[in-house]
Amino acid sequence: MSNYVVRTTSGTEISDPPLARLLFSDTRFSVVWLVVRVLLGWTWLQSGWGKLGNPAWMDTGVALKGFWERAVVVPTEGGRPVIAFDWYREFLQGMLNAEAYIWFAKLIAIGETAVGIALIVGAFVGIAAFFGAFMNWNFIMAGTASTNALLFAAAILLVLAWKTAGWWGADRFLLPRLGTPWTRTKGGDGESGGSSAATGS
Repeated sequence: MSNYVVRTTSGTEISDPPLARLLFSDTRFSVVWLVVRVLLGWTWLQSGWGKLGNPAWMDTGVALKGFWERAVVVPTEGGRPVIAFDWYREFLQGMLNAEAYIWFAKLIAIGETAVGIALIVGAFVGIAAFFGAFMNWNFIMAGTASTNALLFAAAILLVLAWKTAGWWGADRFLLPRLGTPWTRTKGGDGESGGSSAATGS
């Protein structure tokens, strides 16, 4: 069976298209993901590191409180609210009422820093990118566009490329120890640029 074929319980074989194999399963493309993940990781690290030394984030949480308070405001005279979905506005209002910003601000600061470091060193890239994308999604839901849409898209691509995105990084050594199915191909071995990360046996 091909390295790129997955056998389902019904016996049907599903093969990834060549472009998907190149982008997400071939280590020859891993240098591209190296650039993407380092740039994305640096963005997260800068954002989180600045918060770690800021008492408004790490002590009182008032920085996050102010952000939430601005986000939940509903204009009284025909204006459009920042948050498009009522359920998300109610969620943030509930967090405000519970004064959750005191501990949640710390979680954001530490989370941003951790995601940044993990992406830069290439450790568990897929997991780090997922949590980064989740933070971007929440910022977007709270009405903050800025660069969040672009960062979210980059993170999703890294999630899809989790098998090879950390090839030039710690994942090259970490993932095989967790049983990641990297196999040798006829065109190269597991340590060369011509190898591929298989999705099946």
